[in-house]
Amino acid sequence: MPTYNEMVGERLRSIRRQRGLSLQDVQKLSDQEFKAAVLGAYERGERSLSLPRLQRLAQFFSVPILQLLPQDDGPTPNAAAEGITIDLNQVERLSGADGQVVERFLRGIQMLRQDFNGRVLTIRANDLRMLAMLLDQSEEGFSEKLTELGVTSDGE
Repeated sequence: MPTYNEMVGERLRSIRRQRGLSLQDVQKLSDQEFKAAVLGAYERGERSLSLPRLQRLAQFFSVPILQLLPQDDGPTPNAAAEGITIDLNQVERLSGADGQVVERFLRGIQMLRQDFNGRVLTIRANDLRMLAMLLDQSEEGFSEKLTELGVTSDGE
């Protein structure tokens, strides 16, 4: 069984990789605040993180601090296979109240799934249904609207 430091390190490594960053990239982008060797030691669980350091890393990666801590290994809900893939970069370009609702809803899904790659997000059929209801639209019509707005990824 991994130690708590190792589990924190796994979370940290996962989020760094989801961002597409190497240890050296983090060192460079943080203006040397997070040295590659030290960050690697954190990720391997060889060094403990202080709370202020953990908070700075969470800020650097733009994630809530809780996302860097190990999660309970409780039962995982069975995910529906159906859904559509949303280009999160395109969602950020939406305007108006509906655009804000869509963006806030998708960010909430990211938080729940701990999916911070920042590029795309697959929303399940139930997620799409809920979002359509929030915007007072039919599921089918809303799905077509997302495609028209160019927020679904190519191939979807």
